[in-house]
Amino acid sequence: MAVGHVSQSLSRALELLDLVANGTGSLDALADAVGVHKTTVLRLLRTLEEHGYVTRDAEYRYHVGSAVFQLAQTSLDSRDVRGVASPVLRALGADTGQTVHLAAYDAGTVTYIDKVESRQPLRMYSRVGLPAALHATAVAKVLLGGLDDAELARIASAVDYERFTGNTIGSAAELVDEVRRSAARGWAQDHEEHETFMNCVGAPVFGADGRIAAAVSVSVPNVVLPYEGVLGLLPALHDATARISAELGFAGDAPFLPPASPPSRKDTHD
Repeated sequence: MAVGHVSQSLSRALELLDLVANGTGSLDALADAVGVHKTTVLRLLRTLEEHGYVTRDAEYRYHVGSAVFQLAQTSLDSRDVRGVASPVLRALGADTGQTVHLAAYDAGTVTYIDKVESRQPLRMYSRVGLPAALHATAVAKVLLGGLDDAELARIASAVDYERFTGNTIGSAAELVDEVRRSAARGWAQDHEEHETFMNCVGAPVFGADGRIAAAVSVSVPNVVLPYEGVLGLLPALHDATARISAELGFAGDAPFLPPASPPSRKDTHD
């Protein structure tokens, strides 16, 4: 078969697939739209059908097949979260002037996978590749919020509850409560829980499957912004995580309930 003929057939097949995806389903309508004889269109449709790209119902109308959705999902899954998030993280860091982290969860460990340094002289201890304390960081609380009850209980029971500050969570029950409360409102915080001079807010990034794929946080020293001011960064944080989630193929509405006023002292471990 000549290369030109193969190219033409491929072009027509792709055109047919596009037409089917946009609601043109009958053989006659497809032949008219492409401008070729029905026998040629039928041959191309049969090839697409054999490979799962189109399917035919009882009324002989064509619809997009499962292979198209599988291809789209594979493409989205293959996109590296860090690569997708990088420009958004840097924009968030430039807009706020504060430290921005990206973290991911794997097998009971939360790891920093990207970081944008603040413009402040006071720098955080964190580094890309280091684990985050599960009971004392906003990113960890966000990521643990994606676990089911049994897995969260198992992970929480294995944490070494080192007291970094007077606000550090001290038990598995307390951690589970704080993770679930944070998940319900769509953001988490570290209110002087890991370092006495630092406050942090974190929010989830969702993948195409609706699961939490990563967490983004903004951390600010007390000398730069008071606690209430850090809470004021939540809209910018949410905008960033929503943009990253959309790039990853998430089409839903991420939960986000910014506080009308700062949480009471009983909520300071969120």
